[in-house]
Amino acid sequence: QVQLVESGGGLVQAGGSLRLSCAASGRIFGSYAMGWFRQSPGKERDFVAAISRSGDTYYVDAVKGRFTISRDKNTVYLQMNTLKPEDTAIYHCAADRADCSGYGCSFSSSYDYWGQGTQVIVSS
Repeated sequence: QVQLVESGGGLVQAGGSLRLSCAASGRIFGSYAMGWFRQSPGKERDFVAAISRSGDTYYVDAVKGRFTISRDKNTVYLQMNTLKPEDTAIYHCAADRADCSGYGCSFSSSYDYWGQGTQVIVSS
């Protein structure tokens, strides 16, 4: 069993930065692909970024050049720069036992474990 706990959310002005963290339990963390998804009120949970076992990274077009996903030991990070009001959402991290690549990383159904989320609010 893998448990995921997100942190680092908060209120920030447009143009600002935040770094989200997702701490994972379990010694097999390194064998999982990890992803970040976000959900706004009344909307679907959308893919944001993912990192495979080997360190390949994938991003939704809306955040390319602004967000960076990385991993270190038992933590995965999402560095978010030049934040926009439309980035406001609850951000969830997720773990995929089977690894992922390319477009396959964007499907929430591919992930086996989810965190509770951390709120990000970007004011204009």
